[in-house]
Amino acid sequence: MEIVVCISVVPDTTSKISFTENGTKFDKNGITYIINPFDEFCLTKAIFIKENLGANITILNVGKNENDTVLRKALAIGADKAIRIDTESIDGGSVAKSLANYIKSQNYDIIFCGKESIDYNGGKVPGFISAIINKPFINGAVGMEIEGNKVIVKNEIDNGIQVCEVLMPVVIAGQKGLVEEKELRIPPMRGIMMARNK
Repeated sequence: MEIVVCISVVPDTTSKISFTENGTKFDKNGITYIINPFDEFCLTKAIFIKENLGANITILNVGKNENDTVLRKALAIGADKAIRIDTESIDGGSVAKSLANYIKSQNYDIIFCGKESIDYNGGKVPGFISAIINKPFINGAVGMEIEGNKVIVKNEIDNGIQVCEVLMPVVIAGQKGLVEEKELRIPPMRGIMMARNK
């Protein structure tokens, strides 16, 4: 099974945020960057699938080389390969197009994205990717099982939880519940060392 997890690199919520140029430009000085938490739930779910069913996990990111440290963390947690599309992350549409163009050139069974990034909270990218690559899309996933070539996903809707069944390949936008916070992985020392060679 081939899985891709689209990763956003976002400011740590504990970082002090400030602006320059009369409050019009985000000041990146002193900011710590992390894997977008919604993407981290997806990455952890992908690792569970790898451990239980066997899978190759690719991390996919749009951005410049300052993102490499965060991508190495994803490799240390358990991803097999990282691809960074070397272009500025301008807006949801351009990011989705860059991601989708790469995804179309591969044969992924599951395309994971966080339901939104915690910096802009746009929530556009997963749906845009689905539309561009013309594959089924399930938003707000809070649970998931795989049976052969079929994916059974629980997702959050306004009045509760619905259950969807779909054949792979599929785009899944995950959130907390896909895995629990206590299940998120901390990179082990061995993983950190191995990430240097991935």
